[in-house]
Amino acid sequence: MNKIISINEAADKVKDGMTIMVGGFLANGTPEDLIDALVVKNVKNLTLICNDTGFPDRGVGKMVVAKQFKKMIASHVGTNPETANQMNSGETEVCLVPQGSLAEKVRCGGTGLGGFYTPTGIGTEVEEGKEKKVIDGKEYILELPLRADVALLRAKIVDKKGNMIFTKSCKNFNPLMAMAADVVIVQADKIVEVGEIDPEDVMSSGIFVDYIVGGDK
Repeated sequence: MNKIISINEAADKVKDGMTIMVGGFLANGTPEDLIDALVVKNVKNLTLICNDTGFPDRGVGKMVVAKQFKKMIASHVGTNPETANQMNSGETEVCLVPQGSLAEKVRCGGTGLGGFYTPTGIGTEVEEGKEKKVIDGKEYILELPLRADVALLRAKIVDKKGNMIFTKSCKNFNPLMAMAADVVIVQADKIVEVGEIDPEDVMSSGIFVDYIVGGDK
């Protein structure tokens, strides 16, 4: 199966009302070309799962400015004033999740686990409405898994089967999200032939990847 498609074909996989995961950390490791294509397509009423909401002119922040999300699930939104504007006006629902909990919720979604207990958030608004349990005398919150219809990732090097290599902070969330969506699309800075990546260097398996775009950087 040829997994390589065009940017526009990839954007067409995202439909109104879907839940999308977007990899990256403050836009590092975010598939900018895919984001730009989705802004042009003007897909609407999306639910976003991402570490943060980028900046107004970088990362998923461009989609925030274009008002393409009905709900955002993130751990940090302070670098994008437009997110705060939409949250404070009630125009967009924003669910803030502690960063480690967010990563673990995505991991659970990808590995088929029903959730996990964490002490993070005890005594704060994070615990409201959630099941709690005392284990060995300590109180924990039950956090549930997260999955998406589509995950949009970015990797430094991808072979034609979708095996991926990430660099530095681009490793944040991208490998976890690769496992936690029904359709996974990766934007590659460079596409290589199968066998050109040493198996020991693969950071995320191509078994999770449905489509590849890019490769011209």
